[in-house]
Amino acid sequence: MKLAILGGSFNPVHMGHLVLADTVLSALRYDRIILIPTYQSPFKQGAVGGGPQDRLDMLAASIPGDPRLTMDDCEIKRKGVSYTIDTVKDIIARYRPEGKPGLVLGDDLAGNFFSWRQAAEIMRQVDIIIAHRVAAASESFPYPHKRLNNAIIEISSAVLRDSIKDQGNWRYLVPHGARAIIEDRKLYGYIPPEAWGTVPGVPAMPAVPSTWGRIGEVETAVRMAVSFSRFLHSRNTALLSWDLCIRFGLDPQKGYLAGIAHDICKPLGEEEMCFLARMDGKDIDAVERQKPSLLHGRAAAVVLKNRFNIHDEAILEAVRLHTTGAMGMGPLAKVVYIADKLEISRENRDPSILDLRETANLDRLFGAVLEETVGHLRAQALDISEGTLRLFETVHKRNNR
Repeated sequence: MKLAILGGSFNPVHMGHLVLADTVLSALRYDRIILIPTYQSPFKQGAVGGGPQDRLDMLAASIPGDPRLTMDDCEIKRKGVSYTIDTVKDIIARYRPEGKPGLVLGDDLAGNFFSWRQAAEIMRQVDIIIAHRVAAASESFPYPHKRLNNAIIEISSAVLRDSIKDQGNWRYLVPHGARAIIEDRKLYGYIPPEAWGTVPGVPAMPAVPSTWGRIGEVETAVRMAVSFSRFLHSRNTALLSWDLCIRFGLDPQKGYLAGIAHDICKPLGEEEMCFLARMDGKDIDAVERQKPSLLHGRAAAVVLKNRFNIHDEAILEAVRLHTTGAMGMGPLAKVVYIADKLEISRENRDPSILDLRETANLDRLFGAVLEETVGHLRAQALDISEGTLRLFETVHKRNNR
């Protein structure tokens, strides 16, 4: 296998790194490129940012599903200052590549290459690949090498770190997986938008067991499991749940997760739907037996818990009850029930319900949506579950006192 090596601090990894790796693979026909984060670079001593494990995790999260890219933690394991000659010898000994591996150097480093430790030995062991980093007209490199005609992506990790710290525009300059880790771990001085303007030292929102990384996993699974129109509905539900949670003082991350996940089991067959629903330990009533598709919320809650390790009961309840509702349902469940019925791609909605979307009273909005839903079911002569009817009667009496 023909291998190439791309080292760096990856602090954080960004799109420029991945574009460069892709160019090496496609232009020079390597089979795989190894991304190697430094423990401490001899050129960037004193650089601040993510710790070694953070940088490894960001790399791993940035290259899923692409067998052309891999990563190696040899320099992290060695600790101390990383010297290229040690890494090259280690990679050759362990990977046993076909021919010399390629070693990618930016033209910003090529000018002082022969000041590197054992530079001549490095050249004997690898094929040097010079990539554009700073200018189209690169410095001369008067030794055997391959010149990569790559596009210059003007992104630097140092500028990204400053932008993250200053709440600038950085989010789509890094891969999605790396972004989730930066936000979850609050790397590089990241402050969540909901905490902007708060007094320094005062904690923002409480920690949420469902991180953005986990939410990304669930959202990807939903996108792969359902039709595009169903995914669009799910994402619109997630977004409206987020907005409603902010309005009503609830955790918006939980609302988004429940909203994006609520229909993940909608495409399942009746047998599988029933099997999953029974795993929650509750009976299947007569209406659910007659129309098993009503069980997709219960099945989705089981999938969230067992497949994605989500154990927050408010999230699971919101997913489980988004179709039928139930007596005693909590505020997050009410929000997701509302969002499922009122999200922007829904058709045939009562305009008066849309007028209520801006209300500051969660129970009033929930009651109106529930009444409209039951009225629609009755107009279509559709069966209504006993739980939904009991809930409707209770809410209707309360709202008409």
